[in-house]
Amino acid sequence: MKKITKVLIANRGEIACRILRTLTRLSIPGVVVYHPSDADSPAVRMAAEALEINGSTPVAAYLDTDQVIRACKETGSDAVHPGFGFLAENPGFARRLGEEGITFVGPLPETIELMGNKVAARAFCIRNGIPLASSVTEGDADGEFPERARELGLPLLIKAAAGGGGKGMHIVREMADLAQAIQLAKGEALRAFGSDEVYAERYLEQPRHIEVQVLADHHGNVLHLGERECSIQRRFQKIIEESPAPDLSPNLRGRICAAAVEIARKANYRNAGTVEFMLGPDGEFYFLEMNTRLQVEHPVTEMVTGLDLVELQIRVARGENLPLTQQQVQSNGHAIELRLYAEDPEEDFLPSTGTLLAYRMPAGESVRVENGFAEGMTVSSAFDPMLAKVIVHGVDRRQAIHRGLTALKDTLVLGVVANVDYLARILSHPAYMAGHIHTGFIPKYRKDLRPPMLDEEKRNLLLAAAALSSREFTDPAFDVPEPYTFMGDWRN
Repeated sequence: MKKITKVLIANRGEIACRILRTLTRLSIPGVVVYHPSDADSPAVRMAAEALEINGSTPVAAYLDTDQVIRACKETGSDAVHPGFGFLAENPGFARRLGEEGITFVGPLPETIELMGNKVAARAFCIRNGIPLASSVTEGDADGEFPERARELGLPLLIKAAAGGGGKGMHIVREMADLAQAIQLAKGEALRAFGSDEVYAERYLEQPRHIEVQVLADHHGNVLHLGERECSIQRRFQKIIEESPAPDLSPNLRGRICAAAVEIARKANYRNAGTVEFMLGPDGEFYFLEMNTRLQVEHPVTEMVTGLDLVELQIRVARGENLPLTQQQVQSNGHAIELRLYAEDPEEDFLPSTGTLLAYRMPAGESVRVENGFAEGMTVSSAFDPMLAKVIVHGVDRRQAIHRGLTALKDTLVLGVVANVDYLARILSHPAYMAGHIHTGFIPKYRKDLRPPMLDEEKRNLLLAAAALSSREFTDPAFDVPEPYTFMGDWRN
């Protein structure tokens, strides 16, 4: 058993706030490190202690392992929770913490190395009989990589080996585009992950993206907390997730979840992790990757199971047994997570920057908000454009969708372009409401998801309201003109 008396959170924004809430409930002091650009953030205000860190860029500061470890020693923090992103899947960081006697709230460094590289993870799955989509890697000895990739047939997906999040991924539908796609993927992978290793796999048309939340302790206990549907994506990045996945037969759900547990068990996994699969239209599923950390979308699992994943992570990191068995895991109702991004869906989801002039999040029955911003803060290009997550729960999927739409109506973001209305159009689309979803949903229904055209009356009202809110319009129109402004009060 390890004693955890103070936890440093090596992250920022909404995930730092979310971890702090659990730590507060557990009466464990939480420490955050922050770049000066985050000095006024809710996470800094919530934390028992906060230490400033610096770097050549804001991101570089959060990736500086020396500063994070120095902060642990200065504050007496004996554990680090990495959240997601930044150092969360860095095996060198986890190993370094162990050498310093600091507990890493996550899996073993060896497991992060194994599952963090997609090529190594796929080789592991092949050895253990886990189903995979046909693929080739740059390390294949028999033949040049482009030639081997061509043998897979079209369409192809070129992917970075060392990371995810949609970076370093390109679909190839014409063989003439293969060489360029490989070079683009390698360049993006090197910039994003420090490695230009890529691989190619046969691209499944309109698959579903299903992932399984797993938990494992240091005593050989491994279980799953059900699956999440993550098929609504743009640029290979998720924007809506839900649990349970709609229209899965009990048999298929059981097989997918059992495969996830088997992967975690054979990988000697510890702590919380997520195994991701692609589900083809034919009902066959294939291993995609394993994320060795807490996922952005973990709240939907918490909403349907009633469990606190951060608390369970802390318990496992302390060396405790998992407090429940697989049979005790219950799923109740339906949950949907909506990611609020500062981006313009009408401009190919171009990130938007600026000051949050008005910023109000929804509240209400079965509504949960994970948020790291406040009114008046600046949304910069230094970080991912996600502002917050709105999670809703209902007795069934229909009620969850209705509550999601209501929550979005109660959300106000001014000062940057945000995807609030776009998310509402997805939720209210007939195909989404019917559960007919796949990773190509947004491209397929691109025209349907555009904002409706304004009628002339509404357009004129909006233009009038905008004019009346502008001093450049109101001052000349309503100010008393000279020379009358200097005449004072007088009567004729």
